[in-house]
Amino acid sequence: MSKKLKIRDFRVSLFVNKCIFVSKQSLIRVLTTHTVCLHKYKWADAGRGFSNNVKIMEQNNLKKIFSLFFFLVFAAASCWATTESLRLLLPSWPTAIVWSVTIGFFIIASIGTKMIVDSLNQNIYLEGRGIRLMGGVVLIVIFWLICSMPTNTHTFFYRMSVGDVVSQDLATTKNYLHQLHDNIKNEEEIKQLTNQLESNINAQLIALENEIDNIANPGFGDRAKSHLDKIATTLQVKAIPVLSFKGTSPQQIKALKQQYRTLVYELMNKRIEDLRKNNTNPEMQLYKAEAEQGLRDIEHIQEQVAKMNLESRVDNETILKADGALKKGYATIKNYHKHIRFQSAKDRDLYLAPNPVTKTSRMLSVIDVWKDYFAGLYEGRGFIFWIILSIIIDVAAFIFFDYAFKRRDD
Repeated sequence: MSKKLKIRDFRVSLFVNKCIFVSKQSLIRVLTTHTVCLHKYKWADAGRGFSNNVKIMEQNNLKKIFSLFFFLVFAAASCWATTESLRLLLPSWPTAIVWSVTIGFFIIASIGTKMIVDSLNQNIYLEGRGIRLMGGVVLIVIFWLICSMPTNTHTFFYRMSVGDVVSQDLATTKNYLHQLHDNIKNEEEIKQLTNQLESNINAQLIALENEIDNIANPGFGDRAKSHLDKIATTLQVKAIPVLSFKGTSPQQIKALKQQYRTLVYELMNKRIEDLRKNNTNPEMQLYKAEAEQGLRDIEHIQEQVAKMNLESRVDNETILKADGALKKGYATIKNYHKHIRFQSAKDRDLYLAPNPVTKTSRMLSVIDVWKDYFAGLYEGRGFIFWIILSIIIDVAAFIFFDYAFKRRDD
């Protein structure tokens, strides 16, 4: 009698080749013996499999815990940034509500990424893959691309740049208020008029003195009288009296010229006084007082902003105070812009806009910051870096979220 027993994957194949069982009892005895061995093998293998499955489950659970932890870390950073941005944009909203909205938006965005990942995962059974993919894309666009990422970028950029922007805004506004307070444009216009007058009078005096010195006709004659009339016209007086002279000696001629020069300068100084009186802006007393108050407010807040920048921190209360002082300054500048010389066309457009918005105010608004970025106003300020950082934080959170709640069909 010969027999072979082959065991594979908990299945038994009994091959009996050229086997002659003497009796029925012999066959039963052989089968019984190998069945017991088979059961022993199956239980031992099942025990080892169960142990391995437990270890795998423990490892997976540990990875899920770590993934959930890191998801919460990155999600917290992202939600904080979004909340900070929304609080600046919507200061009237209670902080608790802003946080609730922010967390809700981020969770929805995370679910959207998981829907996309699951729909692309061919290792699991999933119904409606196309619908899930489109739904995930819609959620990502609305709750991440439109809400989370822009606000995060705004917060990072704001906290790194607002101190510099506020300082520049205060300095520029202060400069224009100084122009009003010191009446610089009006003084420059008066100075230009007086300089022109002095230049013309000096040129005409030289012509008069040259005629007095004329060897062919020394002293004061008809030609000299013509020059004197021109000077009178320039000084807007009826006439300049002709001075008497006794001789034509060099000393007498020199004395005559000096007398005319003294007389003309006296008349010119009177004319300068008239020019100043007639060309001084009647509104000066109004805008000078307003500008003086604006300068005091700005100088006071400048000290606080300088201290904040020195300590490398961002104090939103200080920023808002600065914005309040700037808004008053902007209003004064717009009201009396005719008496200001703007340093650039951009400044003119900024301060004379139908509804002027300070540069500081624009930093407080995520919408205005992105508008200014696309308009090219933040070149050299590293705005792209903050966009990339915002994307990295959110994508890391999404990856850990997907792993923590990964679907497996084992």
